[in-house]
Amino acid sequence: MPRVSAAFFTVGIVCVLIGMTLGMRMGSTENFVLAPAHAHLNLVGWATMALYGGFYALAAHASMRLAWINFIVSTVGILVMLPSLVMFLLSSNSAKWVSPMATGEVITVLGALIFAISVFRELLRRRT
Repeated sequence: MPRVSAAFFTVGIVCVLIGMTLGMRMGSTENFVLAPAHAHLNLVGWATMALYGGFYALAAHASMRLAWINFIVSTVGILVMLPSLVMFLLSSNSAKWVSPMATGEVITVLGALIFAISVFRELLRRRT
């Protein structure tokens, strides 16, 4: 497995463990204010990062430089978006967290666009 795939899976497993722990806490306290953060940790943090890692593990001809750029951008997006989302959900002055949260969302979408480039390059790659 390429190191970049392992890096994606590492970030993904950390996110899903945090997401699961958050879900257990929400269930035990019956306080579901952070449900959107829980969902984003599990979907963007785990499912998306694992999907990226799996793709790069299977696409032997994919650009590893582009894969690492994808990893860095996607990880930064998660690191900006998720704490901002938590603060947005918990803050009495949530408006001040909209801009950082939106910035994280844009970075995360940029990571998905970089991944799309990798996918389309693989689709259009000349087969021998």
